[in-house]
Amino acid sequence: MDNKIYELTAKAYSQGKRLVAPLVGFPGLNIYKTTIKIAQQNFSEHLKVLQAIEQTFHPDVIFPLMDLSVEANALGQYTVFPIDDSATVEQQVLFTTDDVENIRAISIATDSRALGYINTVALMKKTLPPDRIVGCYITGPYTLVGLLIGADVAAANTILNPEMMHRYCTLAAEKIVEYAKEFVHAGADVVCVLEPSGVMLGPEQFKEFSARYILDIHEAIGKHIPMIYHVCGNSMHVIPVMCDAGVQAISIDSAEAGVDLRIVAESIPQDIVIIGNLNPTGTILNGTPDEVRAEVKNLLELMKPFPNYILSTGCDLPKQVPIDNIRAFIEAGRE
Repeated sequence: MDNKIYELTAKAYSQGKRLVAPLVGFPGLNIYKTTIKIAQQNFSEHLKVLQAIEQTFHPDVIFPLMDLSVEANALGQYTVFPIDDSATVEQQVLFTTDDVENIRAISIATDSRALGYINTVALMKKTLPPDRIVGCYITGPYTLVGLLIGADVAAANTILNPEMMHRYCTLAAEKIVEYAKEFVHAGADVVCVLEPSGVMLGPEQFKEFSARYILDIHEAIGKHIPMIYHVCGNSMHVIPVMCDAGVQAISIDSAEAGVDLRIVAESIPQDIVIIGNLNPTGTILNGTPDEVRAEVKNLLELMKPFPNYILSTGCDLPKQVPIDNIRAFIEAGRE
């Protein structure tokens, strides 16, 4: 299978460089001086935030603001929209199996918030430099089910009622495909699946209720579109399963979360790209630019033997991260 992410990553490595792609959506709000609520609900303002990020940092890969609420909100889940914090799905509407067919009839592609993100990606592709890799985020199937029926209920039913969980996961995958296809049509170069809730599962459950559906989703949107699989927290126990899901890259959390980047690099197929894993709430949030540079250099030295590596953060950076620290991250990554 073609792997455009690997080709670009390996090409940079052959030139003595690394692709640098910190997840900087929320700090970008400080550059453009707007709020999360405005940017996530107005795609013209959202684009201006991303253009400000491009003009300030010139990252090799750029994503819209991370938002795990879009699909669940589109399917009817109660969502709150703080002025200066991420939208949050509240567990006040617990869908049952009787709701599945009604939910199936809903088109995510015509939801107003989903359209906002789709339009943002389309404008990113038109206005950002042509060599910039434009990404998009979709919520993973297991995480989306957890947002629909409650995370605790979902986790319990992977054991107590797997048949029901598969019915939900099938529905979630269908809706995710609808959303992802619109991103691809808008011009997204890469699709990143956010599956943070999956870290709670054992390897077999992760394979059954997440990875097998990732294979289906990727097949449906087109294998020519590179896919990144992101799991927050200590994902060491599921990384082999992530790599077997047909994706081109995995995005992993920091050493402080329990992820040993060197062990990961030595154990996975060499044509799967590793993205990560500087701690987003560590030195880059609380330290000085010089301390950030030192941490980045240590990370690059650790990964020096591996061509399949993109320097990034373990997850999205908090809005409070100093701009000078992000600039130090980028500069150290490109030295």
